[in-house]
This record gives sequence, structure tokens and C-alpha cells, in this order.
Amino acid sequence: MAKLTAALTVLALVACVGRPCQAGYGYPNPMPSPSPPPPTPPPYTPTTPSAPPSAPITPSSPPPYTPTTPSPPPPAPVTPSTPTPYSPSTASPPPPTPIAPSSPPPPPPTPSSPASGLAVGYYQKTCYRAEDIVREAVRDASKGIMAGLIRLFFHDCFVRGCDASVLLDTADPNSATEKFGIPNLSLRGFEVIDAAKARIEKECGNVVSCADIVAFAGRDATYFLSNKKVYFDMPAGRYDGLVSLINETLPNLPPPFATVEQLKAGFAFKGLNTDEMVTLSGAHTIGISHCSSFSDHLTSNSSDMDPSLKSTLQEQCQSNSGTDNTVVQDNKTPDKLDNKYYKNVLSHEVLFTSDAALMMATDTAMRSSSRRTLRS
Repeated sequence: MAKLTAALTVLALVACVGRPCQAGYGYPNPMPSPSPPPPTPPPYTPTTPSAPPSAPITPSSPPPYTPTTPSPPPPAPVTPSTPTPYSPSTASPPPPTPIAPSSPPPPPPTPSSPASGLAVGYYQKTCYRAEDIVREAVRDASKGIMAGLIRLFFHDCFVRGCDASVLLDTADPNSATEKFGIPNLSLRGFEVIDAAKARIEKECGNVVSCADIVAFAGRDATYFLSNKKVYFDMPAGRYDGLVSLINETLPNLPPPFATVEQLKAGFAFKGLNTDEMVTLSGAHTIGISHCSSFSDHLTSNSSDMDPSLKSTLQEQCQSNSGTDNTVVQDNKTPDKLDNKYYKNVLSHEVLFTSDAALMMATDTAMRSSSRRTLRS
């Protein structure tokens, strides 16, 4: 379970909404004005020819005098100060202009960038009971909802980072939000987040972000579902996102029918390696699933699912009314966060094609095998 702890911590840092990065710009000093102009003044000593003012009219004497006309060239050096085009080098920190969009910017960042903006005990001075309040709200939830809170945190982080954008009902007038994307229609636990937020605001005001509440809730759900064996400090300081687009859910969230290659690529895009991907898959040891999410695994002739489990699931998923029934993901210890999932992977007793896919590559199979020996 230590691995699960580490990975959930990594996930907490995954693409979590980065704090605006104030880049200190050293504007490049304007190019030193060409030294040639200063030397030209020496010829200026012929100011003694000031007596022949008319001499400047004669073209012959002007040659020495032309140095004095270089007094206009100082403007020419001024044109070198057109290193204003040099401001493009100041544009090298385009970060500043994106400052505003940096909270709701492009797709999810990698874990390394935002980590520097997060801190354990972030609300110690502004709302010291924030984490306690969230934990109390999670403690009062059912085990099914606790499992839902872990999934809610994961689905939030995998689209635009851990910014609570999955909670938004409306954002862009031209688009529905993430909440209504196909992978998110079965998310649960919103009422726990709302309850915790309301209590925090009553006690401290509007100082704790919804993004941090979702993160705390996911952490606390693992604590209670593991019978208080898994606990870790959760860094905080995330910003709430203002952008939430339904069309970003399917491309970012790994589907239950993904191959092992697709899983590796999808997690790598979020800055997570294969080891972390296998660890996070272990969250499928708790919670429930709709039958439609693994129906391909029940009907496919190529499915390697344990025949006994397959028969049981076919019965549980059968519906004369067309209802999309639900079943537990781990039929051995369905409400306990343990390492049973990895044992189920090895014995072909998992629901999703993406779970079974862990046995399709040597590295993921070996990692699954090593986790089955971890103490639950």
C-alpha cells in the first residue's frame, strides 16, 4: 500500500493547477551606442576654424567638419536603441502574458511544474481546521461514496489538472462542462464536497479552494477504506479552474477498453510512468461499475476472463428492462482498499479490458505480480 500512497501523492501533484509563475525579467540593456560617434568629437577641436564660418560652405574644409555633422548620428545610435525589437527577447518570458490564462490554460500540465506552488499545511494560518472538516464529511459518507471520491479526484486531475473543474455545472456558454462528459456521468461524491465546502466557508470564509477539498477528500477516502492503514500528507494550494469543456473528457480519461500501450501513453502524457500507472490502477479494488463498461469483456470470444466470474457477471448484468446494472469491481473484498486487485489481475478475475491488459506486457505483468505480495 506504500506504493498506492506514493502514487496518490504524485496524482495530487499531477498537473494540479499551477500557480501563476512570475518570471523575473532582466530586460537586456540597450545596445551600447556605437563608440565611433564619441571619437568623432576630437575632430571637433577644429572649432578654431569657427572664424571661417563661411568655410563650412566651401566643400573642401567641411571634410574635417563632417565629424561635427555626426552629431546627428547620435540619433542614429538612438535607432540602435531600436533594440525595442530586442523586447522580443523580453518576450522570451511570454509566461507573463499568459499569466491570466495560466490558471485555466491548455491541457493538463505535468506534475513537476505545479509542485513548487503546493505545500503541506497550506491552510494552517487561514483555516487550520480545513482538513479536519473535510475528513469529518468523508467519514460520514458510505463506502460506495468514498470509492466515488477517489474516482472523482482522479477524473478531475486527468482533465486540465487538479482544479475542481469537474464540479462546474456551467462555465462556457457555448459548451457543456466536464461533469456531463460520458466518462463522468457516473461520478459520485459531489454532495460530500458541497457539505465540506459549506462548513469551511461558515467557519473560515471563502479561503479554501474546491480543488483542495476534492484532493483532501480523495486522500481521506483512502484512509477510511484501508481501515486507516493508508494516510499521507496532502500538499495544498491549488487554484479552482474556470474552464471546463465536455469535449476534453474522452480524449484525456483512459477508457475501460484501453490496451496496455494506450494506457502507458495516456499516463505518460500526464507525467506518470508505467509503475505509477499500475499503482493507480489498483484503485479498481473498490467501488462499483456499470455493466456497459465491460460488456466487451463478457461477450468477446478472445476474453481471458475466469469462466466462473464471467458466468456470474453475465447473470448479474442481464436486464429485461434495459437497465445498465452495476456490479462490484472486486468480488472478494469489494469495500476494502487492499492489494486484492493485483491478485485478481493475475487470476484473470478483473472486469475491464484495461485491467486485463496489464498482463499483456512483461513490465506491467511483473509490477502487478510484485504488488500482490504487499501487505494489505
